[in-house]
Amino acid sequence: MLACKTPKLEAPELGRCFACLIRERGICGALSEQQLLKFKHIARHRTYRPGERILSSENAADFLGAINSGVVKVTKILADGRQQIVGLLFPPNCVGHTYGKTNAYFVEAATPVELCCFERGGFDRLSAEYPGLSRHLLDQTLKELESAQDWMVLLGRKTAEEKVASLLLMLATRAAPSHDCNGYKAPRVAEFELHLKRDEIADFLGLTYETVCRQIAALKKRDIVRFSGTRRFSVPDLEPLATLAG
Repeated sequence: MLACKTPKLEAPELGRCFACLIRERGICGALSEQQLLKFKHIARHRTYRPGERILSSENAADFLGAINSGVVKVTKILADGRQQIVGLLFPPNCVGHTYGKTNAYFVEAATPVELCCFERGGFDRLSAEYPGLSRHLLDQTLKELESAQDWMVLLGRKTAEEKVASLLLMLATRAAPSHDCNGYKAPRVAEFELHLKRDEIADFLGLTYETVCRQIAALKKRDIVRFSGTRRFSVPDLEPLATLAG
């Protein structure tokens, strides 16, 4: 007896999810179309303006958000009121702890941001129902831990030049995927926005404002990065930047 095939869902059933740009790369990539249909019912689309708060350490983590577009800034507020930028999040990263019930950081939009938000209770129930999603979430958590360990090395052992190059490389790599949507190798040229002010970069990298300005000017002079306006950069070739980043 032939097994019945699950009918393929079309755009009207999946709604916004059908054309989602991060569907295959984000948490929904671990779901079948039938499973995605259940998640669609607990999903809410939210938009945020630059500087608008998304999550606060004062609030319970009552939702998990997948970044559809934009850049999110993660900040730790110290006991004396000082703020330390501890990370930048890009599509298809998640906002909010995958497993935790509280949020330890202040999260705000660095650019216009679109989130696909899942109510925490519903998300927990469905993730428990689908083992494939639980494995995906665990893999994502381990990758975040590896990234945090890499950043510890950057802050503790790298020179000022290597720190600035590492940050620019991270932004450029996010802006220039290795392959395009048809599977062809993408060109090794990137254009991207510098989503932090110079003083924020200094805080982020543990450097002074003057040092950051000098290092960026040196990279520009060597034609490793190019400016187009105040914030927009291009990288003619990622290899020299990667070499400097160590």
